[in-house]
Amino acid sequence: MTTLLIARDQGYTCHALSFDYGQRQRAELEAARRIAQRYGAAAHKVVRIGLDDIGGSALTDAAIAVPETPTEGIPVTYVPARNTVFLAFALGYAEVLGAFDIFIGVNAVDYSGYPDCRPEYIDAFERLANLATRAGVEGGRFAIHAPLIRLSKAEIIRKGIELGADYSLAVSCYAADAEGRACGKCDACRFRAEGFRAAGVPDPTRYQAGKRVRSRSGRRLPE
Repeated sequence: MTTLLIARDQGYTCHALSFDYGQRQRAELEAARRIAQRYGAAAHKVVRIGLDDIGGSALTDAAIAVPETPTEGIPVTYVPARNTVFLAFALGYAEVLGAFDIFIGVNAVDYSGYPDCRPEYIDAFERLANLATRAGVEGGRFAIHAPLIRLSKAEIIRKGIELGADYSLAVSCYAADAEGRACGKCDACRFRAEGFRAAGVPDPTRYQAGKRVRSRSGRRLPE
């Protein structure tokens, strides 16, 4: 949502792209539809990709539990090659549209250590985009924009609020229920809750009954 608002604020016409990749919860796709409609995306496509066919992640394999406490190293919620696959589809869509600017909401500050959220990864994919496409070799210049990449979650929230974000529309939880209510225990929930607390902004997240939100240090945050 914040990335869409930033791109719109910079004067871009936004063609939103979401992915139905076999994730264990689908509430985020409905949230993406609402957000794209609310904030005036020129189009919103949902691309179907079967990343659950290869599994290897708690987000695509029901046999792997979503961690409810912080873990060391890259967590099992990492989806192998996910951002590379997403950006490849976005690159193809951009080429069809005749667009050269691709925005992605990755973050390398308050995140779970995913290797495809780092600035050097974004730089490498931008180089690839300009080598691997007809538009690139014919003189066009693709740019991969990651406006949130060096911001804390609190800074992201403040920026979104400044641009009119209604975060009650967004779903961040790795294990949200069918209604989009958050589990309050996964990394995504902890990072989100701490972001609202640090930003001094009321948290509009809807939580599942009986769930508690805890920080990465283990202390309980306001529900």
